[in-house]
Amino acid sequence: MMVDVLEAYAAIGIRTRIHNPTTLRSAPSFRRTKLVTKPSAALTASSSQTEGRTLGGLLLQRKHVPNEVKRDYDNNDNNVIIKKKKRVFFLDVNPICYDGSTPSLHSFAHWISLFFSEVSLTDPVIAVMDGEGAHEYRRQMLPSYKAHRRKIAPWVSNSRESANVPVRRSYQLISETLSKCNVPVVKIPAQEADDVVATLVEQVLEMDYRVVIASPDKDFKQLISQDVQLVMPLPELKRWSFYTLNHYIAQYNCHPLSDLSLRCIVGDEADGVPGIQHLVPGFGMKTALKLIKKHGSLENLLNAAAVRTVGKPYVQDALTKHAGYFRRNYDVLSLRRDVDVRIQEEWLHKRETENDLETISNFLGLLRETRGSELKC
Repeated sequence: MMVDVLEAYAAIGIRTRIHNPTTLRSAPSFRRTKLVTKPSAALTASSSQTEGRTLGGLLLQRKHVPNEVKRDYDNNDNNVIIKKKKRVFFLDVNPICYDGSTPSLHSFAHWISLFFSEVSLTDPVIAVMDGEGAHEYRRQMLPSYKAHRRKIAPWVSNSRESANVPVRRSYQLISETLSKCNVPVVKIPAQEADDVVATLVEQVLEMDYRVVIASPDKDFKQLISQDVQLVMPLPELKRWSFYTLNHYIAQYNCHPLSDLSLRCIVGDEADGVPGIQHLVPGFGMKTALKLIKKHGSLENLLNAAAVRTVGKPYVQDALTKHAGYFRRNYDVLSLRRDVDVRIQEEWLHKRETENDLETISNFLGLLRETRGSELKC
């Protein structure tokens, strides 16, 4: 997944960076300033929209603005100020607890420190973790699903202060650390974090927030929209990097609504979901992308192939003989939005950050004092 992102960035010349919030806070008021600049990519899709730019968290425009944003007018010069929706971050905890494929508390400490100091700042953060037995639902459909994942082992402290404390699970230590940093931790029994996030994202969007999902998991690409973006840890660059709707379109030349259909065809090796290329070697991403762009979705493609020829003989043969294979992949890879969980109002409050430095410093100090700093299975 990381290679895909980096290659895409290099191919289209995208420069990603995390903006310094102090620059935005120090920006002067532009309420009465008239600007004519190059339009942003998100706004050029409509020819009725005029040119504008983002400054100090405000996007200044002339008259024509998207319906989904809040507007405020200056009656004197008729400028329009578009106020950005507030952001809510969802932190996918499990993936950042690994250094490659090795469970590591140091990895968690590294990425969470950068996340708090350079990415989320004081925006609300909701951390989500896999519940016990989270993968069983999908493993009943596909036994290979995440079967290679190494589990986090129990963490035992050697320090004299905790010599008499019962053994605690590593994720319990992580959960305590996040709670001290004023981050609520959501963990639903028998539910994967991905499905919990997808369910909560829909609820937050209905409340008129923007969403940023912090995770390297490409399953979340199917959720990307104008109001949903990703921020991913990139070990090669040693930082988090935002990935937006525009990035997706530039990488695949199609909308994220097609992402799930594409991955049902090409599979997801990271999750143990085999693609059709294992059965039909010539049927890869290029062919899949062409077909999905033409037919719109996997179901439309399979329905079309059932009544007429939609491609070369090997493609037609694969689509008709292995329709059940594709539909099973769809059931495994699609994120559920029906988890029994509800967003809590207090989770959306501005995050208090006064405990961050001390909490993470204590966490790292504890790791240095113990033999369990690098977790072994």
